[in-house]
Amino acid sequence: MSTGPGAASAPAPDPHDSPPTSDAPAARPARKSSMFSSLKVRNYRLFFMGQVVSNIGTWMQRIAQDWLVLSLTGSSAAVGITTALQFLPMLLFGLYGGVLVDRLRKRPTLLVTQSSMGVTAIALAVLTLTGQVQVWHVYVAAFAVGLATVVDNPARQSFVSELVGPGQLQNAVGLNSANFQSARLVGPAVAGLLITGVGTGWAFLFNGLSFVAPLAGLLLMRARELHVVERAPRGKGQLREGVRYVTGRPELIWPIVLVGFVGTFAFNFPVYLSAFADDVFHAGAGAYSMFNTLMAVGSVVGALLAARRGTSRLRLLIAAALVFGALEIVAATTPTLWMFALLMVPLGLFGMTVNVTTNTSIQMSTDPAMRGRVMALYMMVFLGGSPVGAPIVGWITDTYGARVGLATGGAVAAVAAAVIGLILARVGNLRLSVGWHRGHPRVRFVPREHEALAPAA
Repeated sequence: MSTGPGAASAPAPDPHDSPPTSDAPAARPARKSSMFSSLKVRNYRLFFMGQVVSNIGTWMQRIAQDWLVLSLTGSSAAVGITTALQFLPMLLFGLYGGVLVDRLRKRPTLLVTQSSMGVTAIALAVLTLTGQVQVWHVYVAAFAVGLATVVDNPARQSFVSELVGPGQLQNAVGLNSANFQSARLVGPAVAGLLITGVGTGWAFLFNGLSFVAPLAGLLLMRARELHVVERAPRGKGQLREGVRYVTGRPELIWPIVLVGFVGTFAFNFPVYLSAFADDVFHAGAGAYSMFNTLMAVGSVVGALLAARRGTSRLRLLIAAALVFGALEIVAATTPTLWMFALLMVPLGLFGMTVNVTTNTSIQMSTDPAMRGRVMALYMMVFLGGSPVGAPIVGWITDTYGARVGLATGGAVAAVAAAVIGLILARVGNLRLSVGWHRGHPRVRFVPREHEALAPAA
């Protein structure tokens, strides 16, 4: 989230690793921590355990919601509309949510947002279990969750630094992602069993009740052990101030632009995977759950590696986004269900690497007073792109087939990564170096000043 006090001792970035940044002395933590070191902090442990339960419910609802819409309408475009409505509030109001988060105390704010999402899930469960549910009910519920997310997401992101402090920030961010993706291993599998066994309504009910866990964790925290962060005072121009802060820093704006393209077109897996399960392989909800579960396996590995990693390099972000896009194109051409399913694991790994690397590098390069607004902008671009991308890729998938839809998303991600990588290299006064090292090809960016030091031919 932010460099924060105590981060000034971090070593300066190696120009061979990533394009240098203008003023990001804390792009790396001071040292590599153990994989689970943040869990030694009691408040973070309570937060983490509450999120384990709630995240399982969230994934159950995601699977049930997508499958319910597909069952009611038979349209991938309708699934895309549901996804769009859930993320439309972030696109419209995300920056205002960030301004609020910078002004408000995080723990009371999260108590309100988490409660509202739980109530929405229970309402949808009642409609579904009583047989009264219609597709517009799902649309309204998705939009309501999206409204709560406008404040909940930047508040949760910012609250992590208050729980663990700057020294454990990267580790905690990685563990949060591992937490979310570990729940993805359980949630889709349980949702698949419930959908095929007793119906989608029970998955919605479990999700509504699962919010009791994070609410209890928030109430049990010790306020005196939180790392106090000064809140931004109410004032005019704070929204514009946040935008100027980001646009004036290449180490913030270009990663955000990249995840905007990736999130808008390549991360629309509710559309892609439901279409592959239903239209391409004709395998039903069980296959859809399996695809999500296998992708979660790779995502957990990627998140745990990020938690253990001692650096957050822009070079890694660009490479991971390129590979992620290429893997989507390959997956789009696979002839069999099992080949497609196996590719979900590396897709999850590299997708999570993109996500966590962007998240941590942005958070650790941001001033604490600007954290809510910067993270809101990041989440607005990453999640808010879905209202634009989901209907588009849904239409492409319905019109030209699931394979063309997935390949298009992968191509957009790969091209965006390549172009932004070149832009960052130019901003950092780097050039692409292609050569051999110990008998192996090596591609890297090196400072242009090295050209002047090279002997004349």
